[in-house]
Amino acid sequence: MFKALYEISQLLNSIREPEKLLEKVMDIAIESVDAERGFIVLIEGSGDLRVVVARQIDGPIDRELSELSRTAFKDMLEKKEPKTFIDAQNIFPEAESIMLKGIKSIACVPLLIKDRLIGGIYVDTRTERQVFDEDKMQFLVAFANIAALAIDNARLCHSLIVENINLKANLQRWQEFPEIVSRSERMKRVYELMNQVIPTDVTVLICGETGTGKELIARAIHYNGYRKHKPFITVNCSAIPESLLESELFGYKKGSFTGATSDRPGIFKAADGGTIFLDEVSDLPLSLQPKILRVLQEGEIRRLGETKISKVDVRIISATNQNLEALVRHGRFREDLYYRLNVVVIPVPPLRERLDDIPLLVDHFIKKYSKRFNKSISGISKKALNCLYRYNWPGNVRELENVIERAVVLCRDELIDEQDLDLNQQKSTDYTSADKTLAEIEKEVILERLKRFSGNRKKAAESLGISLRKIQYKLAQWREDEKNR
Repeated sequence: MFKALYEISQLLNSIREPEKLLEKVMDIAIESVDAERGFIVLIEGSGDLRVVVARQIDGPIDRELSELSRTAFKDMLEKKEPKTFIDAQNIFPEAESIMLKGIKSIACVPLLIKDRLIGGIYVDTRTERQVFDEDKMQFLVAFANIAALAIDNARLCHSLIVENINLKANLQRWQEFPEIVSRSERMKRVYELMNQVIPTDVTVLICGETGTGKELIARAIHYNGYRKHKPFITVNCSAIPESLLESELFGYKKGSFTGATSDRPGIFKAADGGTIFLDEVSDLPLSLQPKILRVLQEGEIRRLGETKISKVDVRIISATNQNLEALVRHGRFREDLYYRLNVVVIPVPPLRERLDDIPLLVDHFIKKYSKRFNKSISGISKKALNCLYRYNWPGNVRELENVIERAVVLCRDELIDEQDLDLNQQKSTDYTSADKTLAEIEKEVILERLKRFSGNRKKAAESLGISLRKIQYKLAQWREDEKNR
């Protein structure tokens, strides 16, 4: 029992998120004393009681609480002393919930910090054999003392983090992230959402077209939060072959397959305490999705070739340029994983919807590449800037960066001009031509984009917002069509 208390104290003091901590407190309390049901109540600043977490309570929790507050729970709170009732049905014959559910034994313990009462823990059981005897009550009291301190510390830590974020917001208004170059009103909502999720461990899904800066936003969330001193690891779900992805994520044991000459911990273990960014999460194979779900739900992983389960503390931020809800409807993405990933969704607007950011971005990229290539370029001409305004930017900020990088290399004067941009829209493919079939337009767009990126399939896929596998499949299909003609 002392060992269990030590393990519980270690676990509770490692969780800084109040909601997550309360869930864990409830689970451990029920498991440790062999209870079947339970709930935790905290005392609000106004003095009102608030149920913050409940387990196996069938009906409305306010009804359970109202009946018990007149008897067991109310008495415990008033006296700040633990209460246990072995024969609950005889002691509380008028309590409807106790009679209907056949509750045999009840235990209530206060959550105390010195003499200050912050709430209480209630557990019960319907099994006559599993009564809350003196040993279990001593354990539950000791556990409640540890839990109360952990809850109070987590709430204090959370309030300090939120206060710090609010102070930053007041000082810098909505331009809190210097690594993200933008003053657009369309980005204001993005910053607001980022500020709300930074002090938490909530799972975040970043949605937007390829090249909009989804990874940059994920990095900003990580490095402005309390996990910033731990690893941030990016996993491109479409770039790693399906056969290797599981071993990369979860690791493997020596000898588990041909070529496994030594133990490998895997990305999840390497990122323990930090953040994993699942880019292109829509391309995650269906076979791996249940294992990612288990990490999100239980914080558990298992290496290939090993039966032992390991615990990891990892925050998951994911990104996609596809409609995950549509993929769920078509059976290409698990519904339960989808709902776990999109707890908070951050939609990132494309560059064509925030054109007022172009001058800022251009200035940023000119300085960056002028320094890299040791060139003295002071800015961009008005005509060249107007040319950038007129362009549609299918590749978004990433494409703009590539254009400015090339312009810096080609520019021979102090100002970048139109000819340095090499952005001839007259040669752009007419994607809406009424004379072509959808398949013809698709082929023309992909081939044009491959030409633009000098045959680089990965960059072409990223600029189009599709997976590398799709481009490879289409090219193979077109080659086969040519052979059969």
